Amino acid sequence: MAKIVCVLYDDPEEGYPRDYARAGIPKIDHYPGGQTTPTPENIDFTPGELLGSVSGELGLRKFLEDQGHELVVTSDKEPPDSVLDKELANGAEIVISQPFWPAYLTAERIEKAPNLKLAITAGIGSDHYDLDAAIKKGMTVAEITYSNSISVSEHVVMMILALVRNYLHSYQFVVAGGWNIADCVQRAYDLEGMHVGTVAAGRIGLAVLKRLKPFDVNLHYTERHRLPDSVEKELNLTYHPSVEDMVPVCDVVTINAPLHPETENMFNDELIGKMKRGAYLINTARAKICDRDAVVRALQSGQLAGYAGDVWYPQPPPKSHPWRTMPNHGMTPHTSGSTLSAQARYAAGTREILECWFAGKPIRDEYLIVEGGKLAGAGAHSYSARQDGSRA
Repeated sequence: MAKIVCVLYDDPEEGYPRDYARAGIPKIDHYPGGQTTPTPENIDFTPGELLGSVSGELGLRKFLEDQGHELVVTSDKEPPDSVLDKELANGAEIVISQPFWPAYLTAERIEKAPNLKLAITAGIGSDHYDLDAAIKKGMTVAEITYSNSISVSEHVVMMILALVRNYLHSYQFVVAGGWNIADCVQRAYDLEGMHVGTVAAGRIGLAVLKRLKPFDVNLHYTERHRLPDSVEKELNLTYHPSVEDMVPVCDVVTINAPLHPETENMFNDELIGKMKRGAYLINTARAKICDRDAVVRALQSGQLAGYAGDVWYPQPPPKSHPWRTMPNHGMTPHTSGSTLSAQARYAAGTREILECWFAGKPIRDEYLIVEGGKLAGAGAHSYSARQDGSRA
């Protein structure tokens, strides 16, 4: 019998939903490029249900308990006396966590978890796990690659339009009973003709570029794995060898890169200072790619006309976090990749990984981040070495 600890966000304030706005979700069986969606042997949930909260349990309880395993589901993750810490010390073999409510598996926590063998990210992005410590312990780390990439790319486009068109400010006037057209439009522009660049053009970044092409904008990207010539021509992309080369020409910059030593605090005072005055910055990747206080200063000075994103550090952020109150922002909780549509895919992918794990079968290579004492699969492609030679 294995003990599995699943760390999920809390249920809605009004309780777990009894019905939903829509009767279901579209069925998708593959992603752009041909990778198939998760293919577990079975699922014990209805796609379109709220699965990512505590009561949703990622639809795993029946499957795990029928096999004799123990499932602990909690939202309590803050050290040192959380449910997560207690279960790690008491023999948990598997931890499941979402990027939206991350269970930070630090080196200290991993050291205090004698039986921990597998960490699963229900979603994409496993930087909330200390991958170097996982490598040293011989753990496996896996995530549901591509499960919510399109979800995030749609969120990016929404945020770009919300900032450029000054949607949020205009909406607030309506709610307050006003009709303040001049106040609304004094910061509203057309996206058409602007120069938009993405930092990284992997699954999410490329999906953003594809969705922006119909807006008749000038598209730019920087990426350490350059896109094929055919893609550059199809989307009329301008490639830049570095972020420093790209940002001065862009009116909008969207960050779609993983967090690793090369990207941490990349957008600091110096880099933001190289951007066009009045540019917009979108970050649905990871908060620590941006210097928190540099973003605040840039919005206050007008160097940035707007900043939007749904990633914070830590998550959840304290009520005093300055990104809650800085001017001209469009921040949301970390929701871009946790739509009900995405939840159906990453819950099914989590079950697929568990089915493979318990049956002793290989986990899909594209789901692997760490295996056999080294970066593997998607992890070897997305993460890089620390300067000391270890991995991050």
